[in-house]
Amino acid sequence: MFLDEKTIEVVSGKGGGGVCSFRREKHVPLGGPDGGDGGDGGSVYLRANEQYTTLLDMGNAYRYSAEAGATGETANRTGRCGKDIYVDVPRGTIVRDSEGRILTDLTEGGSAWMAAQGGAGGLGNSRFTSATNRAPRQHTSGKPSEKRILNLELKLMADVGLVGLPNAGKSSLVRKISSAKPKVADYPFTTIEPVLGIVQNKGRSFVVADIPGLIEGASEGKGLGHRFLKHIERTRALLFVIDGFEPNAWKTFCLLKKELEAFHPKLLEKKFVVALNKSDLGFSKAKKDFAKHKQAVIETCALSGDGCADLANALGELVYVNEKKEWR
Repeated sequence: MFLDEKTIEVVSGKGGGGVCSFRREKHVPLGGPDGGDGGDGGSVYLRANEQYTTLLDMGNAYRYSAEAGATGETANRTGRCGKDIYVDVPRGTIVRDSEGRILTDLTEGGSAWMAAQGGAGGLGNSRFTSATNRAPRQHTSGKPSEKRILNLELKLMADVGLVGLPNAGKSSLVRKISSAKPKVADYPFTTIEPVLGIVQNKGRSFVVADIPGLIEGASEGKGLGHRFLKHIERTRALLFVIDGFEPNAWKTFCLLKKELEAFHPKLLEKKFVVALNKSDLGFSKAKKDFAKHKQAVIETCALSGDGCADLANALGELVYVNEKKEWR
């Protein structure tokens, strides 16, 4: 199951209260104030975990609470601070408040963001000693906890996003060139959630994402594609997978580009490769149409593996500038 949206509640720990206390020692008359401060409450952090691929990896918890700070003690001893908690989320998670404002975007693995700050501990009465007030009884309570409702939205952090109509053979290609094993069948919409796969190519690796098939009108909410178009936004490059055996392969390519442009015009600025899939069936007309428009293609057959090595090489060159893994 793939989950890319989730609402959570985060609650920090309240600060411990300061205490009012006076030193009581044998043979020490008029012992001064020695009330300690309260401990700070724990904070709640969201942390990007590269091992997570979906918000489902977070589990079913809705509320995340940090520990409260302890009350101060006598002899000027500060109360124990509450423990911070870290809530792991997938890399690529966007955090919004209840009004839809973006608070942070966790795109770097290991990066953390404070979602709720713990309350500061209160002051003990020893803090209020002065030349004119030698025996203060004043002390303060700890600061209250912070409570927030946060909406999480995941946008996949893949290097290459696969785009194509249902049943174009995207899942089969992903199985052939990567370690992923998406469901494959001879009917449309077998892929109903994005699938990530790691491609090993010439000593380097990159991540491909099989996006559920688009249909005409996907940018307007038709079919399954509208739910997952957002995941294409963060891919570094695109792979258009076209069923070369269909009579209007070039028209299909133009349709896919049109839907991407309608969803977000900048998607067409990404570098891309076009794969004419199912080459074992023959598609001379499709090749001629693409050649007529001077659009290079790679012929592939996911069933036999023909052309898949060439495809992996082309995608690798598109993603990497050199062996130091510098991105274009």
